Amino acid sequence: MKATREAIPAVLTELAKGGADIVALDADLAKSTGLDKFAAAFPDRFFDCGVAEQNMIGTANGLAAAGKTVFVGGFTVFTVGRAWDQLRNVTCYANLNVKICSSHAGISVGEDGATHQTFEDIALLRMLPTMKILVPADYWQAAEMLRAAAALDGPVFVRIGRPKVPFVYDESYKFEFGQAEVLRPGADVTLIGCGVTVKMALDAATELAEDGIHAEVINAATIKPLDEDTIIASAAKTGRVVTAEEHSVIGGLGGAVAEVLSENLPTPLRRVGLADRYGKSAPYEELFPFFGITAEEIAAAAREML
Repeated sequence: MKATREAIPAVLTELAKGGADIVALDADLAKSTGLDKFAAAFPDRFFDCGVAEQNMIGTANGLAAAGKTVFVGGFTVFTVGRAWDQLRNVTCYANLNVKICSSHAGISVGEDGATHQTFEDIALLRMLPTMKILVPADYWQAAEMLRAAAALDGPVFVRIGRPKVPFVYDESYKFEFGQAEVLRPGADVTLIGCGVTVKMALDAATELAEDGIHAEVINAATIKPLDEDTIIASAAKTGRVVTAEEHSVIGGLGGAVAEVLSENLPTPLRRVGLADRYGKSAPYEELFPFFGITAEEIAAAAREML
């Protein structure tokens, strides 16, 4: 197990040593995001903007306009929430090379509680033109996504988490931007996850297989642009879809899949995720079952449609 946030300093340091013209900014949270390690290696390429996320994104926009590739850290709830206006009206409007690799996304922040647990960040950013959204399932995918973000033109959001999570991939993994990945083929129901729910979906498929139900598991790691072809093809084969996400069911992965299917192939759909509510303070291992985001809930949602 390894936290996706551990990929941030490792990859940014690797890119800088390889000659990439990148800089990194944080909002007084570099020890939490790991950017303090990048700062130690490249002190002239790191700027701590203090508890001022709007100013941080404004500074990032200026550096990007001057030709730099800029990675910004902080906690996602503040980097996205407080600075949404700067992201909307400058970063995305001007299609600037600002890469949001802020950490502590989702309810897995745990004991930090409802004020720090994001359930709306994908929805807020998904509606912004030019923004690309990536959600890694584990450390290895996070590392590959950060490399891809540096190479992509324009704004990119890589949704990074706090806790150590199980591996789905290994160090040989290669990420393909915009491509959803079928991790397990099946004919009876499609399970689509992103982030930590990918492993849950795989576990749910194993549970369903014990009852003779063959679930297809898809890692929709690129939320925007969403791989519509893979999702439509799977839905056409199975006739039933369950989405799972560490995010509100409103506007996130489930919403994106619902939009695609309703316009192209109306298909029965169940969405597993955070209902229309705020989070709570507790260890993340307790929060997922409390909010019904588990392999068992994914399997139960699938059974409802059979």
